[in-house]
Amino acid sequence: MSKRLEAGGGRREYLQPVMAGALAAIVGYASTFTLVLAALTATGASPQQAGSGLMSVCIAIGILNIVVSARVKLPVSFAWSTPGVAFILTVGEPVGGFPAVAGAFLVAAALIVLTGLIKPLARLIAAIPAPLANGMLAGMLFTLCLAPISAVAEMPGLALPILLAWVIGLRFAKRYAVPIAVVVTGIVLATTTHLPAGALDGSWPSLVPVVPVFTLDAILRIGLPLYVVTMASQNLPGLAVMKANGYELKPAPLFIITGIASAATAFFGGHSSNLAAITAAICAGPEAHPEKARRWPAPVSAGVVYLLLAPGASLAAAFIAASPPLLIQAVAGLALLSSLAAALSGALVVEETRLPAALTFITTASGITIIGVGAPFWGLVAGICMMVVLRFGIRLDPGTTGN
Repeated sequence: MSKRLEAGGGRREYLQPVMAGALAAIVGYASTFTLVLAALTATGASPQQAGSGLMSVCIAIGILNIVVSARVKLPVSFAWSTPGVAFILTVGEPVGGFPAVAGAFLVAAALIVLTGLIKPLARLIAAIPAPLANGMLAGMLFTLCLAPISAVAEMPGLALPILLAWVIGLRFAKRYAVPIAVVVTGIVLATTTHLPAGALDGSWPSLVPVVPVFTLDAILRIGLPLYVVTMASQNLPGLAVMKANGYELKPAPLFIITGIASAATAFFGGHSSNLAAITAAICAGPEAHPEKARRWPAPVSAGVVYLLLAPGASLAAAFIAASPPLLIQAVAGLALLSSLAAALSGALVVEETRLPAALTFITTASGITIIGVGAPFWGLVAGICMMVVLRFGIRLDPGTTGN
């Protein structure tokens, strides 16, 4: 009898991180898969090649999430580069067409691998002050955490049941509040989403090989900027998310394996795989599990969902595209509220670094993009600059007062 109870308790212990990981994958996929398809098409990919690119990246990040998290027993999450996709969408078709784009993807992947091999570069990227890391994480989460309120204002009939389910869960089963909200969201979508006629016409995506071609135009316009954007707007914030949640990672091996995965997907039209940032907060935060050591199944669950989504991308795309995006963002915002509170607390707890952390938060939350690099990077730059100025001023004070 006692063994049965222990087995039941073990299953319940895994339910929370598994649900969190599934949510992370669904949010990550649903929020940007159309952007991936649009970006690849804009650079000259055929519909079959664009579908192949999406499918290949889903497979790559699915395998990375499962293998790495299960091996190191840490909630290390991987995703595709959303800022990178947004950048690709703006560059147009280069000389050499989509094969040249695949060549540029390979160049960006090779540079990421080199970053992992040249250890001083990896250590430099990992050396982020904890208050600034928390400030950047809070800025990244802030807009998404507003989504539940926006959803209630715009679609109260759909959003209120989800919010009420979450509140009731907090009151009577705090650990399962977010999973309850996810289940209610699924019920709401299943009963209200109507697929348009012909939405499921056409075949499922398949892997279509692309022979890379290397052109200077594509390397300069796509390869090098994609590397910078991926490192500054994905890998660096991804490390910051993990640090803010109390996990110290060795970045070099992670850069190497994500670079290798990105190189593999480039041969099928995929752009890049990297550390997750926003969705990593779902898997590594307290909502995945109160105990840090028990959160690692969340990325494993996310990886399984990505692998399930890969061959059925057309079906998932049709269903999610017909669903209100704000509703999906709303349930993600509910899941991230605890992470936002913890990040703000960690950012502001030390008085000496409070202003730099606040500046990091504000700059990151602003959502600005300068020379193709997103707000998280500039938030970190702003915070570090202020920290240097303040510390320089502190060192001068004793000397000036003594005179």
